[in-house]
Amino acid sequence: MYSTQPILLMKAKFLILTAMLFAGAAHAALNVVATISDFGAIAEEIGADKIKVTTICKGTEDAHFVSARPGFIRLLNQADVLLEGGADLEAGWLPTLVNGARNQKIQSEAPGRVLLSRGITLLEVPTGPIDRSMGDVHPFGNPHFWLDPANGKIMANNLAEAFSRLDPSNARSYDRNRQKFNERLERKLNEWAKLMEPYRGTKVVTYHKSFDYLLARFGLELAGTIEPKPGIEPGAAYVKLLISRLKVEGVKLILIEPYRPRKTPEYVAQASGGKIVIVPERVGGHEKAKDFFGLFEYDLAQIAAALKETK
Repeated sequence: MYSTQPILLMKAKFLILTAMLFAGAAHAALNVVATISDFGAIAEEIGADKIKVTTICKGTEDAHFVSARPGFIRLLNQADVLLEGGADLEAGWLPTLVNGARNQKIQSEAPGRVLLSRGITLLEVPTGPIDRSMGDVHPFGNPHFWLDPANGKIMANNLAEAFSRLDPSNARSYDRNRQKFNERLERKLNEWAKLMEPYRGTKVVTYHKSFDYLLARFGLELAGTIEPKPGIEPGAAYVKLLISRLKVEGVKLILIEPYRPRKTPEYVAQASGGKIVIVPERVGGHEKAKDFFGLFEYDLAQIAAALKETK
C-alpha cells in the first residue's frame, strides 16, 4: 500500500518555510541611506535594530563634494529611506545619484525622502539676490545645522516620525528610542554648557563657515575665516589683512576640519601667535567621534582645552 507520509512531511516543511519567509519579509529592516554620517548616526539611535543604515559621505570627507560613483546609484536603488539635509548641502551631487537610482521610494516628496533640516531655524539665510561672485553661499542658509547639538532633538523627532510612517508596526519602538535619545541629549547639553561657560564671548577663526552653529550654541564669536568667501581659497593680500586683524583683536584659536589644507592656517597661526585645533565636523572624522554624542564630547573637549591654554 502506498504511504502518503513523505508527501505530508514535504507539505509541512513547505508550509513552515513559507511562513518563515513571510515573517522575515514582514519584519525586514528598513534600508536607510544617509547622505552624511551625522544623519546616519542619529538614525541608528532612533531605528536601532529595526533599520539598516549606510552612509554615502564619510566623516573624513567634504560633504560639499562627493563623486557620483555607480556604487552609490546601486545603493540608492535599493533604499527604502533617503536622509538628506534639505538645506542645499548636497545639491552638487545628490540629484544626479537619485535620478540615476530610479527609485520611486526616495524621489522628491516621496514618503521615503526625509529632510533633516525640517523644523530647524537656519543661520545666515540670504536676504537678497545671490550669485557666484559671493562664493559658495547657500540660498536656504548655512547647511551645517547638525553642529548645534540641540538640533539633534529636532532631527530625532523627524526620524521617529518618518520611520513610524513607513514602518507603523514598530512605531512604539521608534518613539521610545526618540524619547531616550532626547533625554540623554538634554543631560549632555547641560554638561557641555558648563564646560564652555568660562569661554563665552571668546573670538575664534574657522577655515570654512562650518562651525557657526557650534559657536552660536556655546557663545563663541566668529572673528573671521581663512576663506575670504565660502569655498574660495585665500590670496596673499587677504591673508595679510586677516593676520593683522587677529593680532589687533587678540584672537588665538583657529578651528579647521581634518580634510582642510594646513599650509595657510599654519602660517596664519604662526604669524598671529595663535593655535590651530583640528576638530571633525562630522561623526567618523576622528576615531573618538564614533557617534553623535562622541562627536561633541571630543570637539568640545579639544576646544575647551585649547582655549584654556590661550586664555
